[in-house]
Amino acid sequence: MRAYLSRFVCGQLEENLERLQFEVSRAAAEGADLVVFPELFLTGYRQSLEASRAREVFSQLSAAHPETLFVFGAVVEDGYNRLTVWQAGAEIAHYHKVHLFRPNREHELWKEGDRYVAVKLPWATLGLLTCNDVRFPEQARALVLQGGANLLVAVAWWPWRRDHVWRTLLQARAIENASWVLGCCIAACTNPQEPFAGAGNYAFDPLGNPIPTPNDVVFDLDLQNPPPLVVDPRETARDVTSVVTFTAISGGQR
Repeated sequence: MRAYLSRFVCGQLEENLERLQFEVSRAAAEGADLVVFPELFLTGYRQSLEASRAREVFSQLSAAHPETLFVFGAVVEDGYNRLTVWQAGAEIAHYHKVHLFRPNREHELWKEGDRYVAVKLPWATLGLLTCNDVRFPEQARALVLQGGANLLVAVAWWPWRRDHVWRTLLQARAIENASWVLGCCIAACTNPQEPFAGAGNYAFDPLGNPIPTPNDVVFDLDLQNPPPLVVDPRETARDVTSVVTFTAISGGQR
């Protein structure tokens, strides 16, 4: 399975819509089966786009490439930070960001999502995450154990100065869930109102090994032949009641 993770540069709105067309054409030329765009890639935090217009564009692009699955990173709709999944011109799934990033006051911009979403496809089951969600291992765990996901797809607007955190969290989610993981982040924002340098794009196999890429955009995943596991972290815990005890020591000497 060939994944195309866009290194999208967010500029002015009309420029972004043109760039989206170019990126889809480039992904098609690369023979991509899955194309992923990052969080807020068309607007950033400072611009707005009518959801109906975004849907029209997504539908047209998806219909033009019916064999390709598109994950269009979040746009704002109905008060949510909404990620949408499209195939053959139709939206087949959507996910509302659950863990809003309070330092950016996202809780004042959007409503919190109330459910996790996994998308079952003939070739994989995708677990959807948006940016700050990757900090919460219970979400990825639920997507894998309850949703049956074997490929976690995270989109983000994550800063370059914390690239090491983004990369480490993605790798950890892969290792602890024995899952393939894709992380697609905004490359930059050139809007004068919102200059931004984004983190990298990453892909990991179920052992947490980085998947080689010639250009940080195209990644080939052999989903049908995952690497053998030494220990399967998806095994359910033994049914044992655990008691943790602490011993308090007072009055001790240094």
